[in-house]
Amino acid sequence: MPDRHPSKIVERLFKLMALGALVIALGTLTALLVDALLDGGGRLNWQFLTSFPSRKPEQAGIASALVGTIYLMILTAACALPIGVGAALYLEEYVGKHWLARVIEVNIANLAGVPSIIYGLLGLELFVRMMGLGRSLLAGALTMALLVLPIVIIATREALRTVPSSIREASYALGASRWQTIWHQVLPLALPGILTGSILALSRAIGEAAPLITMGALTYIAFLPDSLLAPFTALPIQIFNWVSRPQPGFHANAAAGIVVLLAVLLIMNGLAVYVRQRAQKRLYL
Repeated sequence: MPDRHPSKIVERLFKLMALGALVIALGTLTALLVDALLDGGGRLNWQFLTSFPSRKPEQAGIASALVGTIYLMILTAACALPIGVGAALYLEEYVGKHWLARVIEVNIANLAGVPSIIYGLLGLELFVRMMGLGRSLLAGALTMALLVLPIVIIATREALRTVPSSIREASYALGASRWQTIWHQVLPLALPGILTGSILALSRAIGEAAPLITMGALTYIAFLPDSLLAPFTALPIQIFNWVSRPQPGFHANAAAGIVVLLAVLLIMNGLAVYVRQRAQKRLYL
């Protein structure tokens, strides 16, 4: 007789629903990627990667946007990761279960759900106008750092919570200070989780166009940024600019730019995953 227990039937239905959700998500992603490749595959060449934007679609390239995106992500990581990890360490290892930590945690969780355009308005007022940085690469990086900072803090705190308390107690029993325990025991064990959260945060940042457009990043630049205060553009802005043009040639350029943006994202994630795996291997050596 087949097993018709209600719990078994519910479990099978749930597995089918989960499998269906996975197939729909992967199928949609595959369809979008194939469509972008079909539309922009003919423009993917060295000339497209090394040329600057142009009013002629066949001569336009993404050199300034690609370099600007790389610089922007490096600066965003340099600003957001140390501050985010440090804030999470303080809240989790020093403040503990104090009421202030709970208040801050609720506010950080709320900030993680704020629309990205709000961060663009904040960056426009704080960095561009009040601090006088102008519409520069540094102002854009600081704006994106604000965007990903709540995600980094939340992910780091969750990674720190996975470290058993017995590790800390054993370190204290051997005479280590709190900082020595955090630096030599807690952080190495939490590093894989911290890197995973950082990957997700930077992956969100690399595809955001609204904050950069709001704070005034340029859509047409025929040169590479040569300093932190230089004007800049990024791939999402360049793609948005091409999509808004009526000429079909610019739409093909936008599709090719989407493929390049996905490639940059995959390379960045691949490097982060490699570093995370190296960190995990060292824990078991």
